[in-house]
Amino acid sequence: MELNERQHKIIEIVREQAPITGEQIAEHLNVTRATLRPDLSILTMSGFLEARPRVGYFYTGQTSETLLNEEIRKLTVGDFQSVPIVISEAASAYQAVCEMFVEDVGSLFVIDEKGLLAGVLSRKDLLRTAIGSQDMNQVPVSVIMSRMPNIAYCRQNDTVVDVADLLITKEVDSVPVVHTKGQGFEVVGRMTKTNITKAFVSLGKRK
Repeated sequence: MELNERQHKIIEIVREQAPITGEQIAEHLNVTRATLRPDLSILTMSGFLEARPRVGYFYTGQTSETLLNEEIRKLTVGDFQSVPIVISEAASAYQAVCEMFVEDVGSLFVIDEKGLLAGVLSRKDLLRTAIGSQDMNQVPVSVIMSRMPNIAYCRQNDTVVDVADLLITKEVDSVPVVHTKGQGFEVVGRMTKTNITKAFVSLGKRK
């Protein structure tokens, strides 16, 4: 959030003279206590200042940057994940191409007969198969997918910023959101670059 000039002055006064009362701050600025009330409320609720009854105001040491970092860290996968697009490992590469086209996604999450995550199929995997001489109707997804445990994934309570870092590190466009089920993982969502963009846009729109 952007602070106005008077709010910056209030922070500086409190930082240098804390503990200090609202009346004393008003005297420094040559205004009434009532005039300062909205500014002090904003600075206190935003975390820049701490108000202690019968003592006064203290500077918390927070800056706009640290407060923004805290807000970013509050964004979790569970609030922004989208519906996962899954396909059976027994399906053909041709079926996977059709599914990817219809759902307009860049990757499919492959599940086994128990409904657990078995692999991930990307556009590149399908393109390599299409370039080859094999009949895509005869090639099962299980042959060309990337398999567990060599798959990046996340959980609903992970932070959005950590998932963004994961996408960059692994150089992938999306990861499955999973939770543990028996000896494997059930796919409950997906996080893409678009989901992450929406998360940061939502943060920017907050007042």
